[in-house]
Amino acid sequence: MTDVRVLSDDDVAALLSLSDLLPEIERAFVKQGRGEVERPPRPHYPVGTETPGTALTMPAYLHGDPTYATKLAAVHESNAERELPTVNAQVAVTDAETGLPLAYLAGTRVTSARTGCIGGLAARELSNGPVRLGVFGAGTQARWQTRAIAAATDLERVRVYSPSDSREACAADLRERLPDVGVTAVDSPDRALAGSNVVVTATTSADPVFDGGGLEAGTLVVAVGAFTPEMRELDGVTVRRASRLFADVPEEAVETGDFADVGVEATDLTPLSDVFEGRVGRESDEEVLVVASVGSAVLDAATAGHLYERAEREDAGTVVEL
Repeated sequence: MTDVRVLSDDDVAALLSLSDLLPEIERAFVKQGRGEVERPPRPHYPVGTETPGTALTMPAYLHGDPTYATKLAAVHESNAERELPTVNAQVAVTDAETGLPLAYLAGTRVTSARTGCIGGLAARELSNGPVRLGVFGAGTQARWQTRAIAAATDLERVRVYSPSDSREACAADLRERLPDVGVTAVDSPDRALAGSNVVVTATTSADPVFDGGGLEAGTLVVAVGAFTPEMRELDGVTVRRASRLFADVPEEAVETGDFADVGVEATDLTPLSDVFEGRVGRESDEEVLVVASVGSAVLDAATAGHLYERAEREDAGTVVEL
């Protein structure tokens, strides 16, 4: 038998700091870009009958780290009707030297936070000044993207758009969490785009969520919702207007609906890690840039390892014999 530390969602929430997590996610991107990780293919498959969803298994290891992690995730769009999170997950943390189990974490907040940090880091590196943010989507990830951008940049104001009244609840929640930032809900895509120099799409849409012709010069677009060929948030105009296209995992992002029908190939997508290495970035205040994210288990492993180490220091969670 061995001792395993179990971290509930409340435990993870108490341990998690976006300001502390941002450099961990940047480190993970750099190691991924250098090939200093193990990231096996992540299988995803349909589950359920009456309300079907998608299940994913996501293992990863960052070379030199004392632990590796395996995340079990699920995406169920119908959960919104049940007032449940669309994405749910659990993460197993394992000793990299012995293979012994070390921790089991509630993983939904891990997924949300590490994905939010992608937007935060992208906005920090690629926006063209103090951030005026337009958010498409009003769910959990819309909130985390906004919070991470606030942690990483000088965020001036936020406009939240969703076709449902959920935009009002999202804006109210963000106002409470970010009292120094002006957050408003807007009733049209055009109003979300107007005056925004960073636009985040965090939806499960199958169709483009805005007209790319409405993007202002110099806008950074961060698209985090689409991860299958059937999902699409960006139209062809947005993709064609972009001076450069970045992706966390180019070979996977190119297969999403955002790019599959626009003639984009994997070689047209620059790894986001190149930005952190200083190889590429914004070249003018006028160019439109796109960052697409499908998610990487490497980020989960970095986040889970970071939280486990902090939990050990603070003796957080519950230790059980397995």
